[in-house]
Amino acid sequence: MFVDYSIITENAKVWVYPSSRKFYPNEIEGIENKIKTFLENWKSDTENFKASYKFLYNRFIVFFADDEDASLTKSDIDTSVSFILTLQEEYDVALLDKMNACFKQGEFVQYKDLKDFKKLLKNKAVTAKSIIFDNLITTKIDFDNNWEIPIEESWYNRYL
Repeated sequence: MFVDYSIITENAKVWVYPSSRKFYPNEIEGIENKIKTFLENWKSDTENFKASYKFLYNRFIVFFADDEDASLTKSDIDTSVSFILTLQEEYDVALLDKMNACFKQGEFVQYKDLKDFKKLLKNKAVTAKSIIFDNLITTKIDFDNNWEIPIEESWYNRYL
């Protein structure tokens, strides 16, 4: 069942899907409607299952699944990945590529593959204080506290 983000518990599972490009304003409403429909129907046969999402910076789709009273199966997770794959195809973006870095440069969010990101660090175009998005987080509490952090406080600090 789709619920407001505030109802999701802090131990809920999280999946962050960074887009390889910013979504255009004319795409956002359609994407959000598709996400809401998917989440409303995802595990609809399980009464206690709660799911929510955030669509951030016109670039990140974040799913939250509160499975405390209704556990997720491998099949449920496969269903969500299949949904993301359909969005990838329909909007011609990459959403499942985890070998990238998303970070802020001023007010803009950049998306670079790891090789290019390392070059930016080497050339000091990005610093230890730059804000990076840790798209590998797995719980809502981590999302709330550790998703947007300085590079020096993230696992990316190994490239400094």
